[in-house]
Amino acid sequence: MMRSPNKILTLLTLVTTLTISDFPLIQNLKSKIQNSQVLAQTPDARKAEADQLNEQGIQQAQTGQVETALQSFQQALTIYREIKDRLNEGTTLGNLGVAYDLLGDYAKAIEYYQQSLALTKSIKDRLTEGRVLGNLGAVYYSLGDYATAIEYHQQHLAIAQEIKDRFREGKSLGNLGVAYAALGDYAKAIEYHQQSLAIAKSIEDRQGEGNSLGNLGDAYAALGDYAKAIEYHQQHLAIAKSIKNPLHEGQSLGNLGTAYYFLRDYAKAIEHYQQSLAIAKAIKDRQGEGDALGGLGVAYSSLGDYAKAIEHYHQSLAIAQEIGDKDGEGTTLHNLGATFFKSGNLTQAETNLRAGIEARESLRERLGDNDAYKVSIFEQQAGTYRHLQKVLIAQNKTNDALEIAERGRARAFVELLASRNATTSNSPNSPITPPTIDLLQQIAKQQNATLVEYSIIGDDFKIKDKEETHESELYIWVIKPTGEVTFRSSDLEPLWQQQNTSLAELVTNSRKSIGIRNRSEPATVVVELSPQAQQRQLAQQRQKLQQLHQLLIEPIANLLPTDPQARVIFIPQSALFLVPFPALIDASGQYLIEKHTILTAPSIQALDLTRKQRQRLGNSKRGAGIGNQISNSQMLIVGNPLMPKVRNSKTGTKEQLSYLKGAEKEAQAIAQFFNAPVLLGKQATERAIKQRIFNARIVHLATHGLLDYGTPEDTGVLDFPGAVALAPGEGEDGLLTSTEIQQMKLKAELVVLSACDTGQGRLTGDGVIGLSRSFISAGVPSVLVSLWAVDDAATTELMQEFYKQWQQNPDKAQALRQAMLIAKQKHPDPRLWAAFTLIGEAE
Repeated sequence: MMRSPNKILTLLTLVTTLTISDFPLIQNLKSKIQNSQVLAQTPDARKAEADQLNEQGIQQAQTGQVETALQSFQQALTIYREIKDRLNEGTTLGNLGVAYDLLGDYAKAIEYYQQSLALTKSIKDRLTEGRVLGNLGAVYYSLGDYATAIEYHQQHLAIAQEIKDRFREGKSLGNLGVAYAALGDYAKAIEYHQQSLAIAKSIEDRQGEGNSLGNLGDAYAALGDYAKAIEYHQQHLAIAKSIKNPLHEGQSLGNLGTAYYFLRDYAKAIEHYQQSLAIAKAIKDRQGEGDALGGLGVAYSSLGDYAKAIEHYHQSLAIAQEIGDKDGEGTTLHNLGATFFKSGNLTQAETNLRAGIEARESLRERLGDNDAYKVSIFEQQAGTYRHLQKVLIAQNKTNDALEIAERGRARAFVELLASRNATTSNSPNSPITPPTIDLLQQIAKQQNATLVEYSIIGDDFKIKDKEETHESELYIWVIKPTGEVTFRSSDLEPLWQQQNTSLAELVTNSRKSIGIRNRSEPATVVVELSPQAQQRQLAQQRQKLQQLHQLLIEPIANLLPTDPQARVIFIPQSALFLVPFPALIDASGQYLIEKHTILTAPSIQALDLTRKQRQRLGNSKRGAGIGNQISNSQMLIVGNPLMPKVRNSKTGTKEQLSYLKGAEKEAQAIAQFFNAPVLLGKQATERAIKQRIFNARIVHLATHGLLDYGTPEDTGVLDFPGAVALAPGEGEDGLLTSTEIQQMKLKAELVVLSACDTGQGRLTGDGVIGLSRSFISAGVPSVLVSLWAVDDAATTELMQEFYKQWQQNPDKAQALRQAMLIAKQKHPDPRLWAAFTLIGEAE
């Protein structure tokens, strides 16, 4: 497979910022080794020996012998430490980071880069500090964490400008452009690449000029302007030829091949990939050779010449395996599987896709127990799981497809929960066993619930790390409490053909129809509508909610329980996490909540683990509600704290969050209901909550929920998004972050996040990354959250009714259902009663 244009040129751009490139290649390594053996073992001789090992490691790394290079760098590091050469110690730590980066071991790379960064800061080596910051940006780019990559590249840029290093200033600008392109902000990407290009021209850096031109080509290709992309790539090619840089010449030819591929000019694509392949072979660039072969495979597959495509993929796969490129191996196996599927060979398609999944998962295993890295990298791997589901369904292996659907979601979350629940005999860092159909059936029986798992399937294919996806079907599995498994599907093609929309857009539009504004949209002025306009709005709302019901519920309606008290647990995917399931309307006009008791979960396996968390907390008495089991002192109720100041991402200044009078009334009402203490205003400090939360059985937080908080600019570290606003003071900033919560070990059996959009967060293949995930990770089996900004008065009433119902019934899901039904009678608008969802355990 060819790397994405951005990825190729990121590496080209970053080559000049990588620590290893600042050492000259050793022209006569054998002679240098012989000469060094004559020197006595003086400090100077020891330094010379270490320098030689370092240079040897650089040469080994640059010729693909990365494992051997690691040994050379480690030996050099030992000597530098012995002779207390701090400057070279920092540089060599950086080189070790580069080597691990090249091997795809990003956790180790970050570890060594951070050591190098700390050392270079301590000795005020600003040049190396800047390079290491740039390399950290490159690693986070590889992990798919582009926001953090940007933060590190910005720091590198600042240092380069401070020390007036125009060369590295240009490189860091280029890297920022690449990262912004990955975020889809192509206007900003082009702006940075133009600045990088201007600097390269001003300092007559022809190689840098070529890189910038290639990056501009990539940005325009991503915008679909392939003519302009070709123009820039041809300029890059001309420079590479003029400065006799065959490596970049071959890569620019590959980029041209990709541009022609997306123009569907497969003949020209093949011509350029073959030229790229010839150069790669000539200069023994095995990575480039594998990339060109992969590009040829994609082009031939698109022409329907599957035999040639498979031949080229096999050659590319052999190279990836030879050089230890696990990511390339996984992508090539994905494309092999997709090509066998298109050619009708389902057996080989399944074999290769399964092997691709194994390669992908081996990459995640290298990340150890770092949850954030696993989440980031999984996003780049999800397509292989989806494609294998298609192949299995085509073979009528519906249960096998369910196993893969489960295996391909919430993996980092499941592994994290498993490690928290691990016994001393089970290593918390060992990968969790892939789910089997027997396990999934057992979980349904243990939950005594009907499980509904969704999987959005697209016609996807990977070229140069870019995945083209066109939603085609929605797979749905239903597991009854008896263990019976049934497969159904919904055709998504009519959405495209008739409405030119996607399932995700339909979800967004359905939310808009009930007055839910996306967080990224500006606040709108409320206008009083005429009766006719209100009727039109109501009709539109009903139509959207019925359309979602038609796609998500109708195919399985006859499989759902007829008893409205029986639990139905939805396991959504991607945008489906934002679906207001209780408010979906059937053809007769009934809301789903009127017919079923509803919960949600990120995966079926996660349900097994939340059940174990509940068991660890102690089984509840059957038939008894909350009032008979939990003392008032075990309740932590917080409302409208004295708000902290938070950085405004648009202005860069810190602003105090708004006062929440409604949240204060809500907390007071609930505290009065239970005759329990309540923390308000100045009392509701982050320090006080942290001290009390560990012994609380019920936690109710009525305050601001900050979904996007958690960038390095906010916290100084890579954080999961999300924070609960509390009063600052006593050394605390008043923001209880998702990462802080996740690191806790809590005893609470329920956390209620009665704040704006607390059920939202970053949507990933690992589920919704945010506050709810963090509380469950901290040991809480049940979390009640909102899917949109909730009305103060209506929420206060709903929450009081929920606790009243829970007093009488230990089933939280049934209590929430009854509270919603009662609220619906008083407030018919679903925006006022359908916002909350229970994640995890019902009892």
